Amino acid sequence: MTNISNPILRGFNPDPSILRVGEDFYIATSTFEWYPGVQIHHSRDLVNWRLVARPLERAGQLDMRGDPDGCGVWAPDLSHADGRFWLVFTDVKRYGATTVHGAKGMSLRDFPNHVVTCETIDGIWSDAAHINSSGFDPALFHDDDGRSWMLNMLWDHRPGRGRFAGIQAQQLDRATLKLVGEPTLIFKGTERGFTEGPHIYKRGGFYHLLVAEGGTGWDHAVVMARSPDLLGPYEVHPDGAVLTSAGRRDVPIARAGHGDLVELADGSTWLAYLCGRPLPGRERCIMGRETAIQPMLWGEDGWLRTVAGDARPDPSPPAPNLPPAPWNAPPWDGRFDDPHLPQDLQWLRSPAPERLFSLTERPGFLRLYGRETVGSLFEQALVARRQTAFRFTATTSLSFAPRSFQQAAGLIHYYNSTKFYYLCVSAEDGRRQLQLVSASPENPAGNSLDIMVDALPPGPIDLRADVDGDRLTFAWRADGEADWHRLPDVHDASILSDEVTLPGLPNFTGAFIGMACQDLSGGGTPADFASFVYREEEFDAPPD
Repeated sequence: MTNISNPILRGFNPDPSILRVGEDFYIATSTFEWYPGVQIHHSRDLVNWRLVARPLERAGQLDMRGDPDGCGVWAPDLSHADGRFWLVFTDVKRYGATTVHGAKGMSLRDFPNHVVTCETIDGIWSDAAHINSSGFDPALFHDDDGRSWMLNMLWDHRPGRGRFAGIQAQQLDRATLKLVGEPTLIFKGTERGFTEGPHIYKRGGFYHLLVAEGGTGWDHAVVMARSPDLLGPYEVHPDGAVLTSAGRRDVPIARAGHGDLVELADGSTWLAYLCGRPLPGRERCIMGRETAIQPMLWGEDGWLRTVAGDARPDPSPPAPNLPPAPWNAPPWDGRFDDPHLPQDLQWLRSPAPERLFSLTERPGFLRLYGRETVGSLFEQALVARRQTAFRFTATTSLSFAPRSFQQAAGLIHYYNSTKFYYLCVSAEDGRRQLQLVSASPENPAGNSLDIMVDALPPGPIDLRADVDGDRLTFAWRADGEADWHRLPDVHDASILSDEVTLPGLPNFTGAFIGMACQDLSGGGTPADFASFVYREEEFDAPPD
């Protein structure tokens, strides 16, 4: 018997929305400030998955320039009706508490929700239509009476109101993409609080409401309630959480919550949910929130439970009885021989990638145009891929001729603008230097710059990063050299996690490794990368 190895979508892939259309399964996950927006993976056996689409790819759908770290695209929901795929999502524009006219505790945030549609999952999706802005985590429920309903959590910014006010529902006209009537608060949540991530399913004469609760950290949970009427009132599951790893941090699958259900052709029910894999002894999930899946059972009382009845995530559940369907596409070899950006890579925020990079200006190279700092919220020439393993090596070959300290380019291990390690080539007094620029909430100085090599030789420079659990080391070599010059310092890679943060900042993504270029003179000095090779070791379990 084949077993599923959880998580099925490794590296930063949170907030799964799962859908079956015939023999095909799809999972949409959040991308936050990374562009293009939303990842959709495809499978035919729940074991083998491939990235099939990133549908939000132009300004008419998504423009995140200025979105704070940890904002952007939250919790997409994927559904199918009227022969079309429907995708609703939040583009978070503002996050954080503030004080307005002395009203302490007020938390004004901006949560515009949008919908796009397409007849095929990998086609060109429509421009985004704005639906509402009352809260995040939108979802569509298409009832069997022909009506569709928009769900989202309700954000209450007023002081002392709890902020997470519950789940609201409102009818959506599919033809006009407009809401009909008034919203109804259908569920206020349980004592766990932080009620979000709603989905509704119809079964056995009841509307079953699934929500995420407990916050997206160690106490995260999947909670369910049911009602004979979609608008409630809802009765809460008698067991409490349907799935959670709350109270346990020493397990391979932690932080379990925010799920969605799918029914197979044989009638079995599966739950896709987010999770995190903490480093042993560090309680830090450097790869962020990932996606796992496991079978569930409906009891004689009509309530859903895990197969074991323990509400715990299963690291290795048996695969469903479906024909094996592996994808045979070879992995990217790390070379830039194609005029399109390899699928492994993404960039930040901007719907104008032509201002950030080119694969045609110098064929065979990824050219990054020096833009703003790696801490910018607007226009960064930073192209990277997810870290998906506890152990990996990343190398790149860089051709770059900086003229001043304002210009830099190199290899970056990145979480957000407050957490990164950037091994870069810059210039000082007419000579090229190898520098390490870093940012960490655990560094009292915030950002730091260290000279690693005072004078580099001419020509291309190879840069290398090695990660083993929470240990990050760097190396370099000149063009034509066989041996690497290893830099002596060992850096703490675990800071690139949700769990290490400055107070009040959202941290919901995961570690990326890639290439960056900046030119603070405004001249757009380019850097050319001949290759970017990412190699990982077995990652079924974290290092000891």
